[in-house]
Amino acid sequence: MQLQQGDKAPAFTVTDQDGNKVSLKDFKGHKVALYFYPQDSTPTCTVEACNLRDNFAELKAKGVIILGVSPDDQKSHKKFETKHALPFPLLSDTELKMHKAYDVWHEKTMFGHKYMGTLRTTFLINEKGKIDHIIEKVKSKEHAKQIIDTWKL
Repeated sequence: MQLQQGDKAPAFTVTDQDGNKVSLKDFKGHKVALYFYPQDSTPTCTVEACNLRDNFAELKAKGVIILGVSPDDQKSHKKFETKHALPFPLLSDTELKMHKAYDVWHEKTMFGHKYMGTLRTTFLINEKGKIDHIIEKVKSKEHAKQIIDTWKL
């Protein structure tokens, strides 16, 4: 099912890099930027995470909670968070339940090779748990600005 602007964001409960359980319902009353990325410690994913880190104070001041999601496990997330001093939770979706609920697990092609992977996508979820915007063309070097501009914060 393709999610659209105005849809209720699919509920989830997963663990973060520290083993804490994290659920969407924990953030009711807050704006959430839920960003899906393919893999910890890869060049583009690192640029994206570090851009969000470098602009974290501004995003937080504007009331935005950042949650990163990839298929990587808790140990990989912890290493990625520590190496880059990331100040936000990285959610582990090793079973791909979130990826499938948010429809971001698709066939991709690289160098003529087809494989299944994460579509780099950010869901801007409002205080009532509804999707305000879906950013499908994520610009890793200016992702924080994209979030702020798209939400007109």
